[in-house]
Amino acid sequence: MELHIEDGLKYCPRCRDEYRAEIETCVTCEITLLTGVAMRAMLEEKQKARGNRSMEISPDDTLVDIRKGPVLAMKELQKILADQSLPSLVIKEEGGCGQGCCGTDLLLRVRLDDIQDVMAILEEEHVRTTALNEHDTSHAGAVFNTHAEQATCPACGCTFPTTQPTCPDCGLCFA
Repeated sequence: MELHIEDGLKYCPRCRDEYRAEIETCVTCEITLLTGVAMRAMLEEKQKARGNRSMEISPDDTLVDIRKGPVLAMKELQKILADQSLPSLVIKEEGGCGQGCCGTDLLLRVRLDDIQDVMAILEEEHVRTTALNEHDTSHAGAVFNTHAEQATCPACGCTFPTTQPTCPDCGLCFA
């Protein structure tokens, strides 16, 4: 999708939402907005960097596995990366009998040199496809500790006593 940028408006560099000129911060991402001129310059710089990137993976490149999954999911991720001028390989995991009965998951591999760009794009794609930009994930790492007096639910952030094994707000069960 091509973004039409107007000089008199502001834009979020992360989610690319458009705002009136007097607004300073993105409501969704809570980051400082860019003017249309600055946003266009940033996008042009990214496009220039992409244009200079080789789509060829050579035998000398160090490759890293970033995802494992079914054929269609890995091919979709490969297409998303290719659209951003990031080369990748989808390969069969080593091992197995070779008859197709030992699993159908494939590995998605990218160049080590591209890993930061790849992970940023995959994170954006994950947020976009799961609508997590509209969900508070600040408690996602919370752990239910039976020895603590209170616990924080990783799903909704509700704090409750550990004497009850179920979150009273969302019903997530820890038993």
